Amino acid sequence: MHRRMVVSARDAVPAPGPTVAADRCLRIALVAPVWLAVPVLSEYSITPVNRDFRVGPFWATFPAMRSAWARSQLWAFAYLAVRRVLELVVLLVRSDDAKEIELLALRHEVAVLRRQVKRQSFEPADRSLLAAFSRLLPRSRWGTFGVTPSTLLAWHRRLVARRWTYPHRRPGRPHVDEETTALVVRLAKENPRWGYRRIQGKLMKLGVRLAASTIARILFEHRLGPAPRRRGSTWREFLHAQASHIVATDFFTADTVLLHRFYVLFFIELGRRMVWITGVTPHPDTAWVTQQARNVAGDIADAGVDARFLLRDRDTKYMTSFDEVFRADGAQILKTPFRTPNANTYAERFVRTIRSECLDHLLVLNAGHLERILRSYAKHYNSYRPHHGIFQQIPAPTLPLPGLGAMFGKPSGSCRRHVHRHDRLGGLIHEYELAA
Repeated sequence: MHRRMVVSARDAVPAPGPTVAADRCLRIALVAPVWLAVPVLSEYSITPVNRDFRVGPFWATFPAMRSAWARSQLWAFAYLAVRRVLELVVLLVRSDDAKEIELLALRHEVAVLRRQVKRQSFEPADRSLLAAFSRLLPRSRWGTFGVTPSTLLAWHRRLVARRWTYPHRRPGRPHVDEETTALVVRLAKENPRWGYRRIQGKLMKLGVRLAASTIARILFEHRLGPAPRRRGSTWREFLHAQASHIVATDFFTADTVLLHRFYVLFFIELGRRMVWITGVTPHPDTAWVTQQARNVAGDIADAGVDARFLLRDRDTKYMTSFDEVFRADGAQILKTPFRTPNANTYAERFVRTIRSECLDHLLVLNAGHLERILRSYAKHYNSYRPHHGIFQQIPAPTLPLPGLGAMFGKPSGSCRRHVHRHDRLGGLIHEYELAA
């Protein structure tokens, strides 16, 4: 059976004899130098191999880039050609039966790979070698290469076009670099009320010259519309601009050991982060809420805070009488949108702080116990706790803060620093201060 397979393979593909193989080797050796002498270029982008390519204009460095790239491709083709010639010499030594069986196996493998790969990719050296082999085979046998004759002709036309195409600048306006584009987008986002002309003037002040139409195109590509329709002032920007005149208020709940729920009303001044916890009740009705508003309005005035705005959510616990107390003092009521707790972010952050630092670590017995806990924590929060939002300052310190010399000076001799610790809430919170 093995002999039959060999015979059928020999009938299907006639094996070249030693004379024919030697003749093919000689023809390849004669044709290869002709192909090696032609600089081979590819459709792929040129990768600079010299650090001097970035110096000077592009048209001055293009010949050097093309020459260096052609030399690298020439060496790649030379290596591939020598390798194939050596493989052919080794192939002449092998028997005809082994070569025929291997040829059938390779043909079947190529057919399988062609079914799996939709589009084949060729390196420049591969293209040159296939072009050289095409000169040794008749046109009817070119199907072996995996490419059509039109593909080979297209490679040659592309080679000629790249050989005689001179570098030139693209028509139209020059390209805007990424750094300038990022600067235009940044100015538009940080200043939503600026139009194209205003951005153009600011860029000219920074040494960048751009047309207003170019700025409009850049903003359109980044989905930024004209100045009136770009976007309005956000809550973050509004709160930062008006923080020293805004007082925010909100409710939070606390549960006792016996699962009784109490509501706590608090106020926070956004400029210095001062907090007023007004009271605790299981039923926040109209009379209680209004009375707490009257109490805290006097405390805010005594602290020297000019409350022009009162920021609150749309909870039904805030009655009309509650708002009238602050309107009488000249404050404007700002209601956050529905289901947007981030609009009252300072109050929400305080609720998280008091829970994580205090309430989550204590068992509350009753309303009186909860009031004592909140009173102690509010004193710590206002008089001893530094805040990251105001550059590690304390809202209302009871003692003057030490200077930089006392804070960072090195103790020497008898001038040592003594730090005292005071405990609050049974040692849950520690406060430190320098000894007198």
